[in-house]
Amino acid sequence: MQLILILGIIVAIAAVVFALQNNLPVVVAIALWSFEGSLALVLLVSLGLGALIAGLLSSPAVIRGQWTMGRLRKQVADLERQLAAQQQRNRELEGEVALLSPAPAGATPVAEKPYVGLKTLITGTDTEKGSS
Repeated sequence: MQLILILGIIVAIAAVVFALQNNLPVVVAIALWSFEGSLALVLLVSLGLGALIAGLLSSPAVIRGQWTMGRLRKQVADLERQLAAQQQRNRELEGEVALLSPAPAGATPVAEKPYVGLKTLITGTDTEKGSS
């Protein structure tokens, strides 16, 4: 905010210096209307009108951008709420799964059976134990 104030003061000082140096009278004629004033006044008025026209032409785009930004912020907030709800539901389901699945506390794990070949299954003998 202070930077804008400083820039405004600098522009005002420049405008005063410009007006003091360009005080020649000029006549501006547009169709049937004519206006007489100092050169600085005519230039500053035309500068102001140009800024006003530029502001009016750019305002629809600015308003549209603000509307879009508001809509997107609302959408992000909704998605964040949905994400939080899904994460809460996920934690609840993980808790239910932990309660429902039996987890033996002191039981020994079941040993996996070793692979038995087809020949051993058919003959019924253990070839590995017999060879040693």
